Amino acid sequence: MKSIRLTAIALAFAGISLAACQQEAAEPTQGASPAAPEAPAGIALANGVLVLPAVKGNPGAVYFDIANKSESDASIVGVHVDGAGSAMMHQTMTVDGMNSMKDMSEFVVPKGGSAGFKPGGNHIMAMELDDRLKPGSFTDVTLTFTNGDKATFSAEIRAAGDVR
Repeated sequence: MKSIRLTAIALAFAGISLAACQQEAAEPTQGASPAAPEAPAGIALANGVLVLPAVKGNPGAVYFDIANKSESDASIVGVHVDGAGSAMMHQTMTVDGMNSMKDMSEFVVPKGGSAGFKPGGNHIMAMELDDRLKPGSFTDVTLTFTNGDKATFSAEIRAAGDVR
């Protein structure tokens, strides 16, 4: 009889715990992803922006700031933008007075350092953008690091020509 009571108490507690988890998951804040992985220790991401292209069908660009206060270098080796068919890191370069872009398979943020992915410099190209991505809303951007850690940040979606 005692074990039946203990089992009933344990089941009731489990039900309450599950209900609380479901309620938390059902109440995301604007621009945040409740299931987003936490950034690796010492990595901080801020000022995320996805700028939509001026011409539909062209790629958009993602800009953000990253700081590495950890004890070792952090290398980004992959990117994903929710609502994009694909995404990749690019570097803008000037050669003989002409701007061109170069794919980057890895971007290193040195320990104790910081970097900005900004217009005219490093950025993420987001291709095949979903029509549901609209200025004033948000989308998630996930970075993958060499050790497999992932970090997701929210990027405000802006129209082409909006100031970063």
